[in-house]
Amino acid sequence: MSKSLLELTPVQAVACCSPVTRDPLSAEAAERIAPLVKAIADPVRLRLLSLVSSHADGEACVCDLNDAFDLSQPTISHHLKLLHEAGLLEREKRGVWVYYRVNAGALSDLATLLGGVTA
Repeated sequence: MSKSLLELTPVQAVACCSPVTRDPLSAEAAERIAPLVKAIADPVRLRLLSLVSSHADGEACVCDLNDAFDLSQPTISHHLKLLHEAGLLEREKRGVWVYYRVNAGALSDLATLLGGVTA
């Protein structure tokens, strides 16, 4: 079996892990999950995720998000691309625009992974 068949995306890695409060993460699981957590650790990306999720019909295009930031459209698109690559956003091209929506399953899996964490 090739190595590529055994590799999991960050979202798949989160989905198959038990909550961190129940069992410690293995080093391998932590390595696979870190890119997902890293993707939302940036304030711009965290806001984008929130804006897309709360937008009408749960989806938005870059043109809908530009005014919320003092950033160029290419910079916003770059952050959206990183969220998509991490598996947190799904996208669909319609004409010249790309529309993004939150991957609810990925957020649910991430919440489950971190579930039960209290201060």
